[in-house]
Amino acid sequence: MQNPRQIAFIALREVHRRGAFADAALDRAFGNSQLNELDRRLVTELVCGSIRRMRSLDFVIDKLAKKKSSQQPPELRTILHLGLYQLQYLTHIPPSAAVNTTVQLAKENGFSGLSSFVNGLLRQYIRLTFPTEADTGTPPLQEGGFNALKLPENPIERLGSIHSFPNWIIELWLEQIGETETEQLCQWFNQSPTIDLRINPLKSSIEQIETAFKSHNISTSRLPNLPQALRLNSSTGAIQNLPGYSEGWWTIQDSSAQLVTHLLAPQPGETIIDACAAPGGKTTHIAELMQDTGTIYACDKTANRLKRLKENAGRLQIKSIQIRTGDSRNFPEFVNLADRVLLDAPCSGLGTLHRRADARWHHTPANIQQQSQLQSELLANAATFVKSGGILVYATCTIHPLENEQVIRSFLANNPHWQIEPPTIDLPAAPSPEGWVKVWPHRHQMDGFFMVRLKRF
Repeated sequence: MQNPRQIAFIALREVHRRGAFADAALDRAFGNSQLNELDRRLVTELVCGSIRRMRSLDFVIDKLAKKKSSQQPPELRTILHLGLYQLQYLTHIPPSAAVNTTVQLAKENGFSGLSSFVNGLLRQYIRLTFPTEADTGTPPLQEGGFNALKLPENPIERLGSIHSFPNWIIELWLEQIGETETEQLCQWFNQSPTIDLRINPLKSSIEQIETAFKSHNISTSRLPNLPQALRLNSSTGAIQNLPGYSEGWWTIQDSSAQLVTHLLAPQPGETIIDACAAPGGKTTHIAELMQDTGTIYACDKTANRLKRLKENAGRLQIKSIQIRTGDSRNFPEFVNLADRVLLDAPCSGLGTLHRRADARWHHTPANIQQQSQLQSELLANAATFVKSGGILVYATCTIHPLENEQVIRSFLANNPHWQIEPPTIDLPAAPSPEGWVKVWPHRHQMDGFFMVRLKRF
């Protein structure tokens, strides 16, 4: 029988040694295994959790280990990550089991001589963390052993160490929302993501989906101000096995992403351009709101992602979408063509950090600056597609001002024939005085997003 912790170690080793993305490393690790569904979930949790909490786990190791990090083999630290993650964050694994399996993992991977070091460090952490005996199975408090390890007084270092974020992200949030909300935001991003559905009104209704899911003992809830949205409240298994999937009754789309298309407010019979369309969630939503009439040009330079758009449109039985492969800056035939344009710009994704375990470690202030420059170029070009009197919605799934507010202010300063048109629909997040909408995950319980409706006159 294959050992899920060994498979998790193999995936983590690829991430740390080769810089692989977590999802790709997991796919390769699973490809060579025959794990059952329960063990696959454990491996995914161990890998994604250990990557997400990497800074916190390193903080504990550095505090407890007598050997400096430079003296520890990198793969041994990966093994310690797996053990500490189970102790601190997994309540269903007894502490003794977490220690024993981690010590065994060290032995199986060439660290027999250091197995006593692994055992000692983990048991020392247990003594600091658990108020009762080590094997009671009682989970530690949220901060667990952190409180006993003398946390840094500097709020940037303290929050970064406890919640496992790089300093520059913590500093950015502190400047925008203060210490209390920054901690709430960190906690939100360390939760498992919710799954929201968008009902396809061309094929079904929200009442029909609720009834179908209830018959399968799947709990759902409606979301305010989103007439097509349902949130799944329980574990569901494989998404494609849920009722209505193959019939095109619904698709997966986070609630904040659904808000973007409602802000665009496409009308039947119009010509719409989705300038960065793949994988097509918003494109198909546009078609649904237009009752699948008119024309939607869906542009993207990534052919593989456009293939997913085509598959989604086919499953939802939507016919009004015309796919164009290529950079949206290279379509001069679109100038002055569209009634409305959606620019869901490529961004850092800092509003969706809970959905990708490694995203917080891959970005830097330098590449945020590069993203901002690209976004400004895309916006300036997409604006040329809009007819006089038409609408452009700019949106990102980031909460970084450099990719949002600054891009819009710069665009308006250089384009006096454009102005912000404040939303006329009810939104969970109130518009700013300037008229744009910023969705904060910890406030609104959905992915972080920025969106603004611009009108040409």
